Amino acid sequence: MAERPTILIVEDQDTNRKLLKHLFRDKYDTMEASDGQEAIDALKNHIDEISIVLLDIVMPKIDGFGVLDYMTAHEMIDKVPVVLITGETSIESKDRAFTYGASDVVEKPYDANIIRKRIANLIDLWEHKRSLEKLIEEQNKKIQAQNEELKEVNYHIIDTLGSVAEFRNLDTFHHVIHIREFTRILAKCLAECYPEYKLSLTDIEQISYASALHDVGKIQIPDRILNKPGSLTDDEYEVMKGHTLYGSEIIEHITAPSNHEYLKYSKEIARSHHERYDGSGYPDHLVGDDIPIAAQIVGMADVYDTLCDERLYKAAYTPNEAYTMIMNGDCGVFNPKLIMCLRIVHSQFDQYLASEEARDISLAEAQLGARMLEMETNQVS
Repeated sequence: MAERPTILIVEDQDTNRKLLKHLFRDKYDTMEASDGQEAIDALKNHIDEISIVLLDIVMPKIDGFGVLDYMTAHEMIDKVPVVLITGETSIESKDRAFTYGASDVVEKPYDANIIRKRIANLIDLWEHKRSLEKLIEEQNKKIQAQNEELKEVNYHIIDTLGSVAEFRNLDTFHHVIHIREFTRILAKCLAECYPEYKLSLTDIEQISYASALHDVGKIQIPDRILNKPGSLTDDEYEVMKGHTLYGSEIIEHITAPSNHEYLKYSKEIARSHHERYDGSGYPDHLVGDDIPIAAQIVGMADVYDTLCDERLYKAAYTPNEAYTMIMNGDCGVFNPKLIMCLRIVHSQFDQYLASEEARDISLAEAQLGARMLEMETNQVS
Protein backbone atom coordinates (compact mmCIF):
# COMPACT_ATOMS: atom_id res chain seq x y z
CA MET A 1 0.00 0.00 0.00
CA ALA A 2 1.29 3.43 -0.94
CA GLU A 3 2.20 5.88 1.79
CA ARG A 4 -0.79 8.01 0.78
CA PRO A 5 -4.06 6.16 0.07
CA THR A 6 -4.89 5.88 -3.63
CA ILE A 7 -8.35 6.60 -5.05
CA LEU A 8 -9.38 5.07 -8.40
CA ILE A 9 -11.71 7.56 -10.12
CA VAL A 10 -13.86 5.89 -12.79
CA GLU A 11 -15.79 8.51 -14.77
CA ASP A 12 -16.28 8.99 -18.52
CA GLN A 13 -16.57 12.78 -18.27
CA ASP A 14 -13.14 14.40 -18.22
CA THR A 15 -14.42 17.45 -16.31
CA ASN A 16 -15.90 15.30 -13.55
CA ARG A 17 -12.68 13.29 -13.22
CA LYS A 18 -10.63 16.45 -12.88
CA LEU A 19 -13.06 17.85 -10.29
CA LEU A 20 -12.85 14.71 -8.15
CA LYS A 21 -9.06 14.60 -8.50
CA HIS A 22 -8.91 18.24 -7.36
CA LEU A 23 -11.14 17.54 -4.33
CA PHE A 24 -8.81 14.83 -3.01
CA ARG A 25 -5.40 16.15 -4.09
CA ASP A 26 -4.28 17.25 -0.61
CA LYS A 27 -4.53 13.87 1.17
CA TYR A 28 -4.72 11.20 -1.52
CA ASP A 29 -3.08 9.97 -4.70
CA THR A 30 -5.43 9.27 -7.58
CA MET A 31 -5.69 6.95 -10.57
CA GLU A 32 -8.14 7.61 -13.41
CA ALA A 33 -10.23 5.48 -15.76
CA SER A 34 -12.54 6.90 -18.42
CA ASP A 35 -14.69 3.77 -18.83
CA GLY A 36 -15.41 0.42 -17.26
CA GLN A 37 -12.78 -1.48 -19.24
CA GLU A 38 -10.02 0.90 -18.12
CA ALA A 39 -11.27 0.49 -14.55
CA ILE A 40 -11.04 -3.30 -14.81
CA ASP A 41 -7.52 -3.06 -16.21
CA ALA A 42 -6.51 -0.79 -13.33
CA LEU A 43 -8.01 -3.21 -10.80
CA LYS A 44 -6.22 -6.15 -12.40
CA ASN A 45 -2.83 -4.43 -12.19
CA HIS A 46 -3.13 -2.34 -9.03
CA ILE A 47 -5.68 -3.95 -6.70
CA ASP A 48 -3.22 -3.93 -3.76
CA GLU A 49 -2.49 -0.22 -4.22
CA ILE A 50 -6.09 1.02 -4.47
CA SER A 51 -7.76 2.17 -1.24
CA ILE A 52 -11.21 3.00 -2.68
CA VAL A 53 -13.03 3.13 -6.03
CA LEU A 54 -15.26 6.09 -7.00
CA LEU A 55 -17.43 4.61 -9.74
CA ASP A 56 -19.84 6.17 -12.22
CA ILE A 57 -22.72 3.99 -13.48
CA VAL A 58 -23.41 5.24 -17.02
CA MET A 59 -20.24 4.78 -19.12
CA PRO A 60 -19.32 3.47 -22.58
CA LYS A 61 -18.02 -0.08 -23.24
CA ILE A 62 -18.65 -1.42 -19.71
CA ASP A 63 -20.86 0.45 -17.26
CA GLY A 64 -20.47 0.69 -13.49
CA PHE A 65 -22.52 -2.43 -12.81
CA GLY A 66 -20.27 -4.31 -15.23
CA VAL A 67 -17.30 -3.26 -13.12
CA LEU A 68 -19.09 -4.44 -9.98
CA ASP A 69 -19.81 -7.74 -11.75
CA TYR A 70 -16.10 -8.16 -12.46
CA MET A 71 -15.09 -7.24 -8.90
CA THR A 72 -17.60 -9.69 -7.44
CA ALA A 73 -16.52 -12.52 -9.77
CA HIS A 74 -12.86 -11.96 -8.87
CA GLU A 75 -13.45 -11.52 -5.12
CA MET A 76 -12.35 -7.89 -5.12
CA ILE A 77 -15.53 -6.41 -3.65
CA ASP A 78 -14.51 -7.45 -0.12
CA LYS A 79 -10.97 -6.08 -0.57
CA VAL A 80 -11.71 -2.55 -1.81
CA PRO A 81 -14.70 -0.35 -0.92
CA VAL A 82 -16.71 1.01 -3.86
CA VAL A 83 -18.67 4.27 -3.82
CA LEU A 84 -21.02 4.91 -6.73
CA ILE A 85 -21.12 8.57 -7.75
CA THR A 86 -23.97 8.92 -10.18
CA GLY A 87 -26.82 10.99 -11.51
CA GLU A 88 -28.97 7.84 -11.55
CA THR A 89 -31.35 8.36 -8.61
CA SER A 90 -33.79 5.45 -8.91
CA ILE A 91 -34.37 3.23 -5.89
CA GLU A 92 -33.79 0.17 -8.10
CA SER A 93 -30.28 1.34 -9.05
CA LYS A 94 -29.36 2.08 -5.44
CA ASP A 95 -30.71 -1.26 -4.26
CA ARG A 96 -28.78 -3.02 -7.04
CA ALA A 97 -25.59 -1.21 -6.02
CA PHE A 98 -25.90 -2.25 -2.35
CA THR A 99 -26.80 -5.80 -3.39
CA TYR A 100 -23.47 -5.97 -5.24
CA GLY A 101 -21.74 -4.86 -2.06
CA ALA A 102 -21.13 -1.17 -2.76
CA SER A 103 -20.27 0.72 0.43
CA ASP A 104 -22.12 3.93 -0.44
CA VAL A 105 -24.02 5.74 -3.21
CA VAL A 106 -23.51 9.48 -3.75
CA GLU A 107 -25.90 11.35 -6.00
CA LYS A 108 -24.83 14.09 -8.41
CA PRO A 109 -24.68 16.99 -7.86
CA TYR A 110 -22.85 16.45 -4.58
CA ASP A 111 -21.51 18.77 -1.89
CA ALA A 112 -17.69 18.84 -1.99
CA ASN A 113 -17.19 18.94 1.79
CA ILE A 114 -19.67 16.13 2.42
CA ILE A 115 -18.15 13.80 -0.16
CA ARG A 116 -14.64 14.49 1.16
CA LYS A 117 -15.72 13.50 4.67
CA ARG A 118 -17.63 10.42 3.54
CA ILE A 119 -14.73 9.14 1.47
CA ALA A 120 -12.21 9.88 4.25
CA ASN A 121 -14.37 8.01 6.79
CA LEU A 122 -14.68 5.00 4.51
CA ILE A 123 -10.94 4.87 3.82
CA ASP A 124 -10.18 5.09 7.55
CA LEU A 125 -12.74 2.39 8.29
CA TRP A 126 -11.31 -0.03 5.73
CA GLU A 127 -7.74 0.66 6.84
CA HIS A 128 -8.72 -0.27 10.41
CA LYS A 129 -10.57 -3.33 9.14
CA ARG A 130 -7.63 -4.51 7.01
CA SER A 131 -5.16 -3.96 9.83
CA LEU A 132 -7.21 -5.93 12.35
CA GLU A 133 -8.06 -8.71 9.90
CA LYS A 134 -4.41 -9.04 8.94
CA LEU A 135 -3.35 -9.36 12.58
CA ILE A 136 -6.05 -11.93 13.28
CA GLU A 137 -5.27 -13.89 10.08
CA GLU A 138 -1.55 -13.99 10.84
CA GLN A 139 -2.19 -15.16 14.40
CA ASN A 140 -4.58 -17.90 13.26
CA LYS A 141 -2.10 -19.18 10.66
CA LYS A 142 0.66 -19.45 13.25
CA ILE A 143 -1.62 -21.20 15.74
CA GLN A 144 -2.73 -23.71 13.09
CA ALA A 145 0.83 -24.33 11.89
CA GLN A 146 2.01 -25.11 15.42
CA ASN A 147 -1.12 -27.22 16.13
CA GLU A 148 -1.58 -25.52 19.50
CA GLU A 149 -4.82 -25.12 21.38
CA LEU A 150 -5.99 -21.62 22.14
CA LYS A 151 -4.86 -20.84 25.67
CA GLU A 152 -6.31 -18.25 28.02
CA VAL A 153 -8.77 -15.68 26.64
CA ASN A 154 -7.02 -12.35 27.23
CA TYR A 155 -9.18 -9.34 27.87
CA HIS A 156 -7.20 -7.10 25.54
CA ILE A 157 -7.67 -9.57 22.65
CA ILE A 158 -11.39 -9.73 23.37
CA ASP A 159 -11.63 -5.92 23.24
CA THR A 160 -9.78 -5.87 19.91
CA LEU A 161 -11.93 -8.66 18.45
CA GLY A 162 -15.07 -6.88 19.58
CA SER A 163 -13.93 -3.73 17.81
CA VAL A 164 -13.71 -5.51 14.42
CA ALA A 165 -17.48 -5.55 14.21
CA GLU A 166 -17.66 -1.91 15.29
CA PHE A 167 -15.21 -0.81 12.61
CA ARG A 168 -17.24 -2.67 9.96
CA ASN A 169 -20.30 -0.88 11.23
CA LEU A 170 -18.66 2.55 10.74
CA ASP A 171 -18.29 2.94 14.46
CA THR A 172 -15.10 3.05 16.52
CA PHE A 173 -13.37 1.36 19.42
CA HIS A 174 -14.95 3.76 21.91
CA HIS A 175 -18.32 1.98 21.75
CA VAL A 176 -16.73 -1.19 23.17
CA ILE A 177 -15.01 0.78 25.94
CA HIS A 178 -18.13 2.79 26.83
CA ILE A 179 -20.33 -0.28 27.13
CA ARG A 180 -17.76 -1.95 29.35
CA GLU A 181 -17.76 1.04 31.73
CA PHE A 182 -21.57 1.42 31.72
CA THR A 183 -21.91 -2.32 32.36
CA ARG A 184 -19.52 -2.12 35.32
CA ILE A 185 -21.42 0.83 36.83
CA LEU A 186 -24.82 -0.83 36.43
CA ALA A 187 -23.61 -4.22 37.71
CA LYS A 188 -22.08 -2.68 40.82
CA CYS A 189 -25.33 -0.87 41.59
CA LEU A 190 -27.37 -4.03 40.99
CA ALA A 191 -25.10 -6.04 43.30
CA GLU A 192 -25.42 -3.46 46.08
CA CYS A 193 -29.18 -2.88 45.79
CA TYR A 194 -30.33 -6.39 44.90
CA PRO A 195 -28.11 -9.01 46.56
CA GLU A 196 -30.45 -11.77 45.37
CA TYR A 197 -28.57 -11.71 42.05
CA LYS A 198 -25.43 -12.80 43.92
CA LEU A 199 -23.03 -10.79 41.77
CA SER A 200 -19.53 -10.90 43.23
CA LEU A 201 -16.75 -8.47 42.34
CA THR A 202 -15.31 -11.19 40.09
CA ASP A 203 -18.67 -11.60 38.33
CA ILE A 204 -18.91 -7.85 37.78
CA GLU A 205 -15.41 -7.71 36.29
CA GLN A 206 -16.02 -10.71 34.03
CA ILE A 207 -19.40 -9.44 32.82
CA SER A 208 -17.89 -6.02 32.11
CA TYR A 209 -15.12 -7.44 29.93
CA ALA A 210 -17.43 -10.01 28.33
CA SER A 211 -19.58 -7.12 27.10
CA ALA A 212 -16.92 -6.44 24.44
CA LEU A 213 -18.22 -9.40 22.43
CA HIS A 214 -21.89 -8.40 22.50
CA ASP A 215 -21.94 -7.65 18.75
CA VAL A 216 -19.16 -9.95 17.53
CA GLY A 217 -21.71 -11.80 15.40
CA LYS A 218 -21.98 -8.74 13.14
CA ILE A 219 -18.76 -9.94 11.53
CA GLN A 220 -21.02 -12.30 9.58
CA ILE A 221 -23.60 -9.69 8.52
CA PRO A 222 -23.15 -8.46 4.89
CA ASP A 223 -21.80 -4.92 4.46
CA ARG A 224 -24.78 -3.96 2.31
CA ILE A 225 -27.05 -4.49 5.34
CA LEU A 226 -24.67 -3.50 8.14
CA ASN A 227 -23.74 -0.19 6.50
CA LYS A 228 -27.04 0.58 4.79
CA PRO A 229 -28.05 4.23 5.30
CA GLY A 230 -31.66 4.53 6.34
CA SER A 231 -34.16 1.93 7.50
CA LEU A 232 -33.78 -1.78 6.88
CA THR A 233 -36.47 -3.78 5.12
CA ASP A 234 -38.23 -6.51 7.10
CA ASP A 235 -36.07 -9.15 5.39
CA GLU A 236 -32.86 -7.18 6.05
CA TYR A 237 -33.84 -6.72 9.70
CA GLU A 238 -34.31 -10.48 10.04
CA VAL A 239 -30.78 -10.97 8.68
CA MET A 240 -29.42 -8.32 11.08
CA LYS A 241 -31.07 -10.03 14.06
CA GLY A 242 -29.08 -13.14 13.22
CA HIS A 243 -25.94 -11.51 14.66
CA THR A 244 -27.04 -12.66 18.12
CA LEU A 245 -26.97 -16.32 17.06
CA TYR A 246 -23.75 -15.91 15.06
CA GLY A 247 -22.09 -14.31 18.08
CA SER A 248 -22.98 -17.10 20.46
CA GLU A 249 -21.76 -19.68 17.91
CA ILE A 250 -18.43 -17.89 17.50
CA ILE A 251 -17.87 -17.78 21.28
CA GLU A 252 -18.92 -21.44 21.57
CA HIS A 253 -15.79 -22.36 19.59
CA ILE A 254 -13.33 -20.39 21.74
CA THR A 255 -11.14 -22.76 23.77
CA ALA A 256 -10.26 -21.44 27.23
CA PRO A 257 -10.90 -24.10 29.88
CA SER A 258 -9.61 -22.11 32.84
CA ASN A 259 -11.94 -19.17 32.12
CA HIS A 260 -15.19 -20.99 31.44
CA GLU A 261 -17.30 -18.60 33.55
CA TYR A 262 -16.10 -15.64 31.49
CA LEU A 263 -17.01 -17.44 28.25
CA LYS A 264 -20.42 -18.37 29.68
CA TYR A 265 -21.12 -14.69 30.28
CA SER A 266 -19.80 -13.79 26.81
CA LYS A 267 -22.09 -16.31 25.13
CA GLU A 268 -25.13 -15.23 27.17
CA ILE A 269 -24.50 -11.58 26.34
CA ALA A 270 -23.92 -12.16 22.62
CA ARG A 271 -27.11 -14.20 22.28
CA SER A 272 -29.50 -12.39 24.61
CA HIS A 273 -28.58 -8.69 24.86
CA HIS A 274 -31.53 -7.81 22.58
CA GLU A 275 -34.06 -9.73 24.70
CA ARG A 276 -36.56 -7.56 26.57
CA TYR A 277 -38.17 -8.15 29.95
CA ASP A 278 -41.70 -8.50 28.51
CA GLY A 279 -40.67 -11.11 25.92
CA SER A 280 -40.71 -8.68 22.96
CA GLY A 281 -36.99 -9.06 22.21
CA TYR A 282 -35.03 -11.57 20.16
CA PRO A 283 -33.84 -14.19 19.27
CA ASP A 284 -35.61 -16.39 21.86
CA HIS A 285 -38.34 -14.05 23.20
CA LEU A 286 -37.27 -14.75 26.77
CA VAL A 287 -39.34 -13.20 29.56
CA GLY A 288 -38.26 -11.67 32.88
CA ASP A 289 -35.32 -13.25 34.64
CA ASP A 290 -35.26 -16.08 32.13
CA ILE A 291 -32.99 -13.57 30.39
CA PRO A 292 -29.48 -14.02 31.85
CA ILE A 293 -28.75 -11.08 34.14
CA ALA A 294 -25.45 -10.39 32.35
CA ALA A 295 -27.34 -9.95 29.06
CA GLN A 296 -29.92 -7.70 30.76
CA ILE A 297 -27.21 -5.39 32.08
CA VAL A 298 -25.30 -5.19 28.79
CA GLY A 299 -28.55 -4.75 26.86
CA MET A 300 -29.31 -1.57 28.79
CA ALA A 301 -25.72 -0.30 28.53
CA ASP A 302 -25.76 -0.95 24.77
CA VAL A 303 -29.04 0.92 24.24
CA TYR A 304 -27.82 3.91 26.27
CA ASP A 305 -24.52 4.27 24.41
CA THR A 306 -26.13 3.65 21.00
CA LEU A 307 -28.64 6.42 21.68
CA CYS A 308 -25.83 8.80 22.67
CA ASP A 309 -23.73 7.90 19.63
CA GLU A 310 -24.15 9.18 16.07
CA ARG A 311 -24.91 6.37 13.63
CA LEU A 312 -25.52 6.08 9.89
CA TYR A 313 -29.24 5.91 10.48
CA LYS A 314 -29.62 8.58 13.21
CA ALA A 315 -28.16 11.61 14.94
CA ALA A 316 -26.86 11.38 18.50
CA TYR A 317 -29.22 12.01 21.41
CA THR A 318 -28.03 13.85 24.49
CA PRO A 319 -27.39 11.73 27.61
CA ASN A 320 -30.49 13.22 29.22
CA GLU A 321 -32.61 12.36 26.18
CA ALA A 322 -31.22 8.80 26.16
CA TYR A 323 -32.01 8.41 29.87
CA THR A 324 -35.56 9.72 29.40
CA MET A 325 -36.22 7.42 26.43
CA ILE A 326 -35.16 4.33 28.37
CA MET A 327 -37.14 5.35 31.45
CA ASN A 328 -40.24 5.96 29.28
CA GLY A 329 -39.97 2.54 27.65
CA ASP A 330 -39.22 3.93 24.17
CA CYS A 331 -36.47 1.32 23.69
CA GLY A 332 -38.35 -1.70 25.02
CA VAL A 333 -39.15 -2.99 28.49
CA PHE A 334 -36.25 -3.48 30.90
CA ASN A 335 -36.07 -5.17 34.29
CA PRO A 336 -37.64 -2.74 36.85
CA LYS A 337 -34.66 -3.36 39.13
CA LEU A 338 -32.28 -2.26 36.37
CA ILE A 339 -34.48 0.76 35.71
CA MET A 340 -34.08 1.69 39.37
CA CYS A 341 -30.31 1.25 39.09
CA LEU A 342 -30.22 3.49 36.02
CA ARG A 343 -32.14 6.11 37.97
CA ILE A 344 -29.41 5.95 40.64
CA VAL A 345 -26.34 5.91 38.38
CA HIS A 346 -27.29 7.82 35.23
CA SER A 347 -25.41 10.89 36.47
CA GLN A 348 -22.27 8.72 36.53
CA PHE A 349 -22.93 7.81 32.89
CA ASP A 350 -23.23 11.51 32.01
CA GLN A 351 -20.05 12.39 33.85
CA TYR A 352 -18.14 9.59 32.16
CA LEU A 353 -19.22 10.63 28.65
CA ALA A 354 -18.48 14.28 29.38
CA SER A 355 -15.05 13.73 30.84
CA GLU A 356 -11.76 14.13 29.03
CA GLU A 357 -10.76 10.99 30.88
CA ALA A 358 -13.28 8.91 28.92
CA ARG A 359 -11.90 10.10 25.60
CA ASP A 360 -8.32 9.62 26.73
CA ILE A 361 -9.04 6.09 27.98
CA SER A 362 -10.78 5.16 24.72
CA LEU A 363 -7.77 6.23 22.66
CA ALA A 364 -5.19 4.78 25.04
CA GLU A 365 -6.95 1.43 25.33
CA ALA A 366 -7.42 1.20 21.56
CA GLN A 367 -3.68 1.73 21.11
CA LEU A 368 -2.91 -0.69 23.95
CA GLY A 369 -5.17 -3.33 22.42
CA ALA A 370 -3.32 -3.12 19.12
CA ARG A 371 0.09 -3.23 20.86
CA MET A 372 -0.88 -6.17 23.07
CA LEU A 373 -2.26 -8.12 20.11
CA GLU A 374 0.98 -7.51 18.25
CA MET A 375 2.97 -8.72 21.27
CA GLU A 376 0.77 -11.83 21.50
CA THR A 377 1.35 -12.54 17.83
CA ASN A 378 5.12 -12.21 18.28
CA GLN A 379 5.05 -14.55 21.29
CA VAL A 380 3.23 -17.22 19.32
CA SER A 381 5.85 -17.00 16.59
